[in-house]
Amino acid sequence: MAKQLHVELVAVEEKVWSGEAEMVMARTTEGELGVLPGHAPLLGQLAEPGQVRIKLAGGKQITYEVAGGFLSVAPDGVTVLAESATPASAPQSR
Repeated sequence: MAKQLHVELVAVEEKVWSGEAEMVMARTTEGELGVLPGHAPLLGQLAEPGQVRIKLAGGKQITYEVAGGFLSVAPDGVTVLAESATPASAPQSR
């Protein structure tokens, strides 16, 4: 089994999504960022408007429209702290 990332997507007032993923992709003010297991720690400011895409095992992907916030990569996983996050799509195969 491939290594997984623990991902937390949190908006101002609620936890939006939490679980295991193969990859997280987000657009930051510095450009598009893809995070795989073992990625170096970093803190990035999310670009506005932006999307966070979470690639799940089996090729499924969840996409959220986000406004404002940060993406934090730590040894134990990825946390996305957004001012708001709304689903852009249901899980889909790629």
